[in-house]
Amino acid sequence: MKISSNFDAGSIEIVSMDSFENIRLRIRRDNAAEFAQWFYFRLQGAAYQQCRLTFENAGQCAYPDGWVDYQLMASYDRINWFRVPAHYDGETMTVEHVPLANSIYYAYFEPYSLEQHLNLLGQAQGSGLCQINDLGSTVQGRDMNLLTIGHEVESDLKVWVIARQHPGETMAEWFVEGFLNRLLDPQDPTSRALLDKATFYVVPNMNPDGSVLGNLRTNAAGANLNREWQAPSAERSPEVLAVRAKMEEVGVDLFLDIHGDEKLPYVFVAGSEGTPSYDARIQQLENNFKHLLMLASPDFQDEIGYEKDAPGQANLTVATNWVAEHFKCLSFTLEMPFKDNANLPDDDYGWSGQRSLRLGEAMLSPIYGVINQLRP
Repeated sequence: MKISSNFDAGSIEIVSMDSFENIRLRIRRDNAAEFAQWFYFRLQGAAYQQCRLTFENAGQCAYPDGWVDYQLMASYDRINWFRVPAHYDGETMTVEHVPLANSIYYAYFEPYSLEQHLNLLGQAQGSGLCQINDLGSTVQGRDMNLLTIGHEVESDLKVWVIARQHPGETMAEWFVEGFLNRLLDPQDPTSRALLDKATFYVVPNMNPDGSVLGNLRTNAAGANLNREWQAPSAERSPEVLAVRAKMEEVGVDLFLDIHGDEKLPYVFVAGSEGTPSYDARIQQLENNFKHLLMLASPDFQDEIGYEKDAPGQANLTVATNWVAEHFKCLSFTLEMPFKDNANLPDDDYGWSGQRSLRLGEAMLSPIYGVINQLRP
């Protein structure tokens, strides 16, 4: 029996492995920060054995409430993922499972590897509708790439979509894959109509370093990128610095920041209600957009989410708030669950990469619905 995590995004600490029924583990912290929640590892040599895995520090992780009603994701081939029941007692999380093959992977959520990321860039460029631009480099020297889709004329509306500021929220890049699949489909009438009016700027992975390192929330320097937007630096948050500079160059009319939430089993958005410039026009745009997204995808709802900021009390270090205030535009954070969507539960798969992808496809419809209202 062997457990390993020395691969892209792999992360776990082994405490002891006395027997198949007494495998004790710890969820590792981010490489340069205290956040612990993401795990991804391989178990070998346990085919048809009753295995009991105990995560000893679950109660000390960044979001312990995230383990309530949570089920692990597992896969034999890293392509098809399914859910495995878990039990959380407030301190430890225990998983009892009988693998049906000698090699099985367990993960906090369905991973999205660097190789998949690079393939996504290549496929997008191969469509003939997309350009890949280099914005700079991460802390560890990885590429920061921007996908530009559209005519790039001054009169175009500028739509920005970014994902994986928090690298462990891999559902965000699955979302982007679906979004790009539809946007780059020349036979899709919604896409064609949008590209007549707008240029899209898409950053599929804001945090390549954290993704490879198996971090939940931070980059290689320990920075939470979604708290760096007011004053990014080349040393601590070059990823945000590079993207922000490009935004300043081309402008923003609509901004979507794609995330995952550990605790809430719903799909929801957070707007820019607390920014100083928030007004009735933006409020109406938000309401229209949310109504159209509910029509486009039954997975989305607007009853449960984050508490709205009081007027003037928004945290402007957060991407959605900084962009909304700086560009006076419609700006949202979209959250998807790590668990399942309580509105449309799926016992076998829960919330998954494919459901995230489908939501990305659906997102074109509300964008189309508000595209003519984005500028006053």
